[in-house]
Amino acid sequence: MPKVAAGRGGSGGEAAASAPIARVVVESPLPHLDRAFDYLIPATMDAEAVPGCRVRVRFAGKLVGGFLLERVESSDHDGTLMWLDRVVSPEPVLTPEIAGLARAVADRYAGTLSDVLRLAVPPRHARVEAEPVPPEPPTGPVGGPSGGRPGTVGEGADAPGRVEPVSGAAGAPVADMRPAAAGQRVSEVTADGVGPVSGAAGAPVADVRPAAAGQRAVEVRADGAGPGGKGAWERLAGEWADYPAGPYFLAAVADGRAPRAVWSAVPGTGGEGPGWARCVAAAVRVAVEAGRGALVVVPDGKDVALVHRALGDVPHVALTADLGPAERYRRWLRVLRGGVRAVVGTRAAMFAPVRGLGLAVIWDDGDDLHSEPRAPYPHAREVLMLRAHREGAALLIGGYARTAEAARLVATGWARAIVPDRTAVRAAAPRVRPAGDDAELARDEAARAARLPSVAWRALRKGLESGPVLVQVPRRGYLPALACQNCRAPARCAHSPAAYGPAAQGPVSPGGPAAPPGPSPVPGPGSVPGPGSVYGPRSAHGPDSIHASGSVHGSDSVHNAGPVHGLGSPYGLTTRAPACGGPLALRSGHAMPYCRWCGRVAGNWRCPSCGGIRVRALVVGARRTAEELGRAFPSVPVKTSGRDGVLATVGPGAALVVATPGAEPVPEGGYAAAVLLDGWALLGRPDLRAAEETLRRWMNAAALLRPGAELVVIADAALAPVQALLRWDPVTFSDRELAERAELGFPPAVRMATLTGVPAAVREMAATLTLPPGAQLLGPVPLDRPRAAASADPGRDGGDGGDDRPRERLMIRVPQRQGAELSKAVKAACGVRSARKAPDPVQVRMDPLDLV
Repeated sequence: MPKVAAGRGGSGGEAAASAPIARVVVESPLPHLDRAFDYLIPATMDAEAVPGCRVRVRFAGKLVGGFLLERVESSDHDGTLMWLDRVVSPEPVLTPEIAGLARAVADRYAGTLSDVLRLAVPPRHARVEAEPVPPEPPTGPVGGPSGGRPGTVGEGADAPGRVEPVSGAAGAPVADMRPAAAGQRVSEVTADGVGPVSGAAGAPVADVRPAAAGQRAVEVRADGAGPGGKGAWERLAGEWADYPAGPYFLAAVADGRAPRAVWSAVPGTGGEGPGWARCVAAAVRVAVEAGRGALVVVPDGKDVALVHRALGDVPHVALTADLGPAERYRRWLRVLRGGVRAVVGTRAAMFAPVRGLGLAVIWDDGDDLHSEPRAPYPHAREVLMLRAHREGAALLIGGYARTAEAARLVATGWARAIVPDRTAVRAAAPRVRPAGDDAELARDEAARAARLPSVAWRALRKGLESGPVLVQVPRRGYLPALACQNCRAPARCAHSPAAYGPAAQGPVSPGGPAAPPGPSPVPGPGSVPGPGSVYGPRSAHGPDSIHASGSVHGSDSVHNAGPVHGLGSPYGLTTRAPACGGPLALRSGHAMPYCRWCGRVAGNWRCPSCGGIRVRALVVGARRTAEELGRAFPSVPVKTSGRDGVLATVGPGAALVVATPGAEPVPEGGYAAAVLLDGWALLGRPDLRAAEETLRRWMNAAALLRPGAELVVIADAALAPVQALLRWDPVTFSDRELAERAELGFPPAVRMATLTGVPAAVREMAATLTLPPGAQLLGPVPLDRPRAAASADPGRDGGDGGDDRPRERLMIRVPQRQGAELSKAVKAACGVRSARKAPDPVQVRMDPLDLV
């Protein structure tokens, strides 16, 4: 028996009579402390110290918070045990299922349990906890088909957000996907819980067959048995009528089995919103009527509102970040206490403590909003995969497009594909026309260089006769990138940020070095381009000239009005650091260029290459596009949707809607036409996922159009993403993307870890790694990232916290089957550096989205 420290129970106090040892996980981000610690429970806390409650303990001489994982009779610790200081709340907020899931997520992402629990359990609100518990809803059927009046549980979830999806692949119908029977080979499940890593052998999928000719598909089960009575899955199978395998999936969920599927949604939207939300609501209703819990994770609040409306009278709660801490905790407690069995929410809802989870759904798994920006950076898709495997729940990964990760799940047999009938796709898809094809070039020679060719103008003009039209612009803002008018060199900030010095020797100009006294140099009268507009043929000087004085002319160039001097610094800043080097941009046609990094006005900018003082637009943003379209269609209202304000819906009347990707409002009845501008800006990004992400954004926008509506994409028709959009075939594209990544050794074909930090810290950590055989080290290489991306929390996630020192990145690559070993090795190295109190943090990320 370990010794007992003097304190709360040491002087005349007694320990609890039964299970007096509490195993507590303390709130500490240090990797070498990522384990449970034993504390002694005083008899006075015996009733309150329940597993899962919040506690306060003395740790390293300080009082810190933590969670009581379990109570045991004895401890393996040979030293002195400290007493539990107090129980913060007897509410068991950490369930055994979520605790086990958090541990699995931490191991997969080389993180700590404390960091994952910080994401999984919201902060406590004592007033909310003290509120009376509402009665639990009845456990019987919840009503008729979805689509009725909004429920009374998930109100307030219609916050603006983003709309974007993913897709499936051709494959057999999904029916019975239950675990193999005794004696039958079960699919190989790796330590990270994602199932088989290569090949489809042993996948936990039993009989999968379509209905016989002339037989109703919903009346056939994979095991050959009839459906018994007419259940919810039969009533709601109509929502999945376009998917041959859809009714099989619903039947398996209703029967208590655990099917896993990758679902490709049919495009289109009607008076009740997009069809994918109704399909998700039907699956949730089937699970709830079967007495099982359901969890739906979508990218943003706008998608939450769509699913909330489709769920109708199904008792559920909506969890979104905009609710506020108190209301969000109130709804989270309702789920924890069993008040509701269905949850729909954004990324954080992946850890919602749903009782008896029977169905997990993630919509648009390719959206980067599903990736947690805080350590250990888990992805909602991977978390739900782990959770479905651990709890024996069904899993549905849905979207219009398909990620390479989802394609791998189908290829390995871990999941089956639910794809729509091609007849339904052809009937619902828009008519896609790429700009710049031979026929269009023969008709309009200027279409090759125009930003908005004549085919796009005709589509917009015709669409406005019958309803709203959509214009998708990849970049927000006005003119987010500028270049020199003469030599086309990118315009960058020349301001040198001053460092703290011992004394002030003079004022510093905010735009750069102090100019000599005297009048500001006034540029001469530059040439004004001809009558072109942003959307017409470009002149030799480039379209659209904007002078800093506020007058807008016909060129994309800005004439600087001379140097701008600021007041002297009150801190005596004299020593100059290297130049800022941030990109220059324009906020409006009446403003001067400013730096997007340091915010300084670059009124005295001069090109360091040629000495020119005029700039032109490299990229045109959404606000500038809306301004130009407003001039072209003066009698049509122009609506913008983006970062500054997201529109959730738009009416059926004629309107020009200019939106950035993901912020497209849902139209009532669908858009009459759409134009996808600047395809080169999306496809030309230096990113491993550029083509995949471009197709995903395009398909999400195209799905909002009416059947047969004209969609013009400004990109080369020969490109693979354009061809996939033309045929509405994300399956072939994702399979090809997966094959190319496998050949080159990129995720998801392999597992990768990245170490990012100052060079000395990265090399020190690399030297302590004990990697599995066959691991490959790539780098380290210098990392060039914007200063605005610096983390404000260097001690927790390895960010630089504003540190301007050079940084490097080292990548470690292993086969999929060694992913768990890589995570373990990286975590062990983090623990060594943490125990040594290494001064410079190293950011560790497993399979990051921004790998290249």
